[in-house]
Amino acid sequence: MTTTNFSLLLALVLCAGGPLRAQEKKLTGYDANAATRQLELESRFDKQLSSSHIGETIKALSSQPHHIGSARGKAVAEDIRQRFKSYGWDAEIVTYQVLFPTPKERVLELKGPTAYTALLKEPALKEDATSGQEGQLPTYNAWSADGDVEGELVYVNYGLPEDYEYLDRAGISVKGKIVIAKYGRSWRGSKPKVAQEHGAAGCIIYSDPKDDGYYAGDVYPKGAFKNEYGVQRGSVMDIVIYPGDPLTPNTGATANAQRLDRLQAPNLLKIPVLPISYHDAAPLLESLEGPVAPDEWKGALPFTYHIGSGKTRVHLKLSFDWQIRPCYNVIARLKGSEQPDQWIIRGNHHDAWVNGAADPISGLAALLEEAKAIGALHKQGYRPKRTLVYCAWDGEEPGLLGSTEWVEDHAAELKEKAVVYINSDNNGRGFLNASGSHALETLVNEVARDITDPQTGVSILARRQAAEVLKAATPKLKKEKLAKQGIAIGAMGSGSDYSSFLQHLGVPSLDLGFGGEDAGGEYHSIYDSYDDYTRFKDPGFNYGVALSQTAGHTVLRLANTVTLPFDYRKLYETVNGYVNELTELTGSLRESTAVENQLIRDRKYQLATDTAKHLLPPLPKSEVPYLDFSPLQNALIGLDTVTSSLAARKNLSAAANKNLYQGEQQLLNDAGLPARNWYKHTLYAPGFYTGYGVKTIPGVREAIEQRRWKEAQEQIGVVAAAVNRLAVYLAGIR
Repeated sequence: MTTTNFSLLLALVLCAGGPLRAQEKKLTGYDANAATRQLELESRFDKQLSSSHIGETIKALSSQPHHIGSARGKAVAEDIRQRFKSYGWDAEIVTYQVLFPTPKERVLELKGPTAYTALLKEPALKEDATSGQEGQLPTYNAWSADGDVEGELVYVNYGLPEDYEYLDRAGISVKGKIVIAKYGRSWRGSKPKVAQEHGAAGCIIYSDPKDDGYYAGDVYPKGAFKNEYGVQRGSVMDIVIYPGDPLTPNTGATANAQRLDRLQAPNLLKIPVLPISYHDAAPLLESLEGPVAPDEWKGALPFTYHIGSGKTRVHLKLSFDWQIRPCYNVIARLKGSEQPDQWIIRGNHHDAWVNGAADPISGLAALLEEAKAIGALHKQGYRPKRTLVYCAWDGEEPGLLGSTEWVEDHAAELKEKAVVYINSDNNGRGFLNASGSHALETLVNEVARDITDPQTGVSILARRQAAEVLKAATPKLKKEKLAKQGIAIGAMGSGSDYSSFLQHLGVPSLDLGFGGEDAGGEYHSIYDSYDDYTRFKDPGFNYGVALSQTAGHTVLRLANTVTLPFDYRKLYETVNGYVNELTELTGSLRESTAVENQLIRDRKYQLATDTAKHLLPPLPKSEVPYLDFSPLQNALIGLDTVTSSLAARKNLSAAANKNLYQGEQQLLNDAGLPARNWYKHTLYAPGFYTGYGVKTIPGVREAIEQRRWKEAQEQIGVVAAAVNRLAVYLAGIR
């Protein structure tokens, strides 16, 4: 859509959207006089924010590589602590001892039908001042197993479970072979996980230029997209089992903590895995013969994509230095004047795979700017009613190490005191992205209503709503989005430091950031640099200020309100929607199974296309049984009644605040999710095969998707019990 058309759409949104019209600025939890004082405080806060200072912080903290365990990583933590102290905060470094592997040997060779030795190296560029520095971690996937394997190469598309179903139908086994998969469509750690489940001996992952390269636009340094040598480093720890130090699940990784044997850790792979560039992938893929890949598997490299026939063989050899290393979290506090034992926690990580200007320093710079502004207000006499805890986490990149160990180490205290955890990570130009606990949705909308988008001059709420209208697939959906009161926040999966707070402890959480007009291929490469950021991500650092405002206003409103702004009506509406989705999913799965089985019986798969003639027909699937959702539906009727009554009450006592923020804990199940008991939240979890991507009501949803019918029915009961607990708990608030 052109800029002119988007501007017209913005005007339509401003005319049609109820909360986006000029209006009195209601602040949930504040009376009129208190709201006026709060908005004045936020205005003073905004005046302390500086885009140029955010830019200076990004440049300074991304000036050198600073991964966990490195000398520069420690120096960055010390720099951050000193910044907090200079702003008037009490600050300390809290150190944990965690496992973190770094490469000792990396070899990838094409052995036949031709020979090629992979470069496994990103070149320095004269246009990128930091790309040739010492101290860079080489291109690798942390938590790969050690291994020295040689075998046939098989191309598996994105390495999704359904891709292996296609290979099975084609009569192609990956057992004992090495697979090559494209980045995308699922989290990177899911690709070797699924390969391992199918018996593969090793896994290679590359970024195809169709997804992340010249097909999308000009490549770096001319443009933002991945050049032929760029590589996405990253963790392949199976964080859907549990994140954090793999040797200390459920326990803080202190110096004296008891540790598992590494080879027994259930969230670590057993096969070697290596990420490579599309320069290194091309000779491997071009050498493949056998069946031509289906159209949806084909990338943008200049040759025909084949799956493999046994003639192409590769050698993959990897070894790692498996050391326990220090993990430096920086924790800063401003003590509350009235409720010091109620904590508003704000966090962003500081470690990077290399220089990390976008990921994570852009988000961290915004957090530090908030701390500077709040510190200035504090020096002028401002005292938050609740304690503010600002955190800069170490070890997020390898698997949320710093935040998870701190949360596990302070679990009992956090369940008592943590009102909310507000997270950010990388940040760029574009639209507000907000996800989290749905009882906080009203708060997010009120904050977003009051902040001006630096590019368009309308509120960040109006701009986000306009984007949602634009993305709606049908005229009916566009009309519904246009009429919607505000925006819905997303549900949380994983991939950043909120996971342990929300999904393990039930601490209400938010994740905030901006993006959508900052696309590019620098992610986890040596080119995630200040030079790249200032050209393609947020050139004027204006969206750094927008993030500081968004997170900072959220912190201040929660810190100062008499009654915490938890709106459990929004939670009810969201969960009711999830349950409707599950009933529809079950019905559509029942119908599609019947149709599929009929096609198999009629042998129509073999007649459909020429490609299908070379495939085995799918095996018939078991019929979808009746699932009884009534326990969950009845529980929601009770929650509807209770949340309506709570929303109608005007004068909750101050003592009710603790009940309001601890309500989320009622949604935990002590037994955890099936096969992964670290995750205890019944509404939100990363998907077993999606990794970062969320599964809502995961115990039920994944059982249905994976056709485990008995488990699905059991989990309906588990979630119903959690919803009932919440309803009873909220009914007792006075």
